[in-house]
Amino acid sequence: MKRYDLIVIGAGPAGLSAAIEAAKCGMKPVVFDENARPGGQLFKQIHKFFGSKEHKAKIRGFKIGEDLLKEAEEYGVEVVLNATVIGLYPEKEITVRIGDIVKHFKGDYILIATGASENMVTFKGWTKPGVIGAGAAQTMMNLHHVMPGERVLMLGTGNVGLVVSYQLLQAGCEVAALVDAAPRIGGYGVHAAKVARCGVPFYLSHTIVEAEGEEAVSGVTIAQVDEKFQFIPGTEKHFDVDTICVAVGLSPMSQLLKQAGCQMADLPGGYVPVCDEFGKTSIDGIYAAGDVSGIEEASSAMIEGRISGVVIAADAGYLSEDEKQQKCDELEKALGGLRQGMFAPKNRGKKLETTEEGIRLSESLLTKGYIADDEISRYPGFVKKAGVHPVMECTQNIPCNPCQDACPKGCISIGENITSLPVVVADKECIGCGMCVASCSGQAIFLVDETYEEGYASITMPYEFLPLPEKGDVGTALDRSGKEICQAQVVDVRSTKAFDHTNLLTIKVPKDMADKARFYRR
Repeated sequence: MKRYDLIVIGAGPAGLSAAIEAAKCGMKPVVFDENARPGGQLFKQIHKFFGSKEHKAKIRGFKIGEDLLKEAEEYGVEVVLNATVIGLYPEKEITVRIGDIVKHFKGDYILIATGASENMVTFKGWTKPGVIGAGAAQTMMNLHHVMPGERVLMLGTGNVGLVVSYQLLQAGCEVAALVDAAPRIGGYGVHAAKVARCGVPFYLSHTIVEAEGEEAVSGVTIAQVDEKFQFIPGTEKHFDVDTICVAVGLSPMSQLLKQAGCQMADLPGGYVPVCDEFGKTSIDGIYAAGDVSGIEEASSAMIEGRISGVVIAADAGYLSEDEKQQKCDELEKALGGLRQGMFAPKNRGKKLETTEEGIRLSESLLTKGYIADDEISRYPGFVKKAGVHPVMECTQNIPCNPCQDACPKGCISIGENITSLPVVVADKECIGCGMCVASCSGQAIFLVDETYEEGYASITMPYEFLPLPEKGDVGTALDRSGKEICQAQVVDVRSTKAFDHTNLLTIKVPKDMADKARFYRR
């Protein structure tokens, strides 16, 4: 039986981060993963991450995955793929199926970073071909470059449902609607807004009645539900679709920890091991990190993994107590930054009415996916100035500040609190470089110039669809709700390496549309 200093189960963001940190300290870890390639969910995530520089903000998930793998190779982390761990025992022994052979390994320390699996909801016809998880749709699109369907209905408006809906649009699919039994959108408002302005409707307090079709999905019927989640007769709505995507949450894959005899807790976020702040379970030498110990973003999982890697290295004698404390303090500060704001764990399930600044939240954003015209002016990022200037439609306290760092002239300020709403600095002059637009992970920043031409304004917006429009093209401007409002002419298209595939599209619209036009349709 082969023995390792540290055995990590799961080569996702948490597992790789833990192994890297332990290897930096001199340990010899091995990472087992059941998949054919390492990186976990990161390689399906083509969107830019939130947070700050230390959280990999404005970097796309797959690029973060590439960097992690490069770092793991640099520090000599051994990664064994197509290796399914089928047993974990209190003595820190594991059994692994590699191909057709079951092998036994023993570790001085074990870290479980198996992540989470998609939840499913049952409805009439839910087993038909064409009903898939949102994660499966991401895998098809972003790993295998296959369209999941032509016309899709998304069930679920958490971040996964919102992000995958946008990626479906990018892949060329038509998204018929987003549906959720909850009365409010569950994910970030900026994610909802970029879907809504593409013309996709939201149906809150609705859910699926039936997936229709003989051999595969050919349509779907939804209906409104009451406060007890019972269908309201007469509210049925039908959509012709060939695919139904389900994004109704994740469940921690904690079976190995339970098998080992770790103390477990049945919490609202799932069945998870009882851990301390370092990921230590009730069994000495067995740790957990990432979604297996509670569902959060990948940024949090990576930091959790690094904390566990540091603590394991210290427990094994590779770090002094002072070194451990210094590293953990830095990592915990970074993790604490991600656990602030409206979507912090402490606020889950709460019906918040105002921002941290005391500004009333947009009810339209929470129920329809877009900020109403009579609501947007209450937020500090929405300003009117002579000449070109940023307009930031960021209206929720999300831990994110790349826009502040991106502006070379200091036109944007968030301050020390990473969850504060961005403001436009009055005495700073915007040069129209567009770095703030490109850096915004929520695609919520626009450059507006109401004095572009006599009677016309220009609007520079983020644009991540192909084929790109060309200068001189004439199309249609859409407002925040996705409604067509006026003719728009493309006056500039900018694509540079610094923008990282977020193209800047500048359109010319009538001056009275400057505060409304937020998307361009070819």
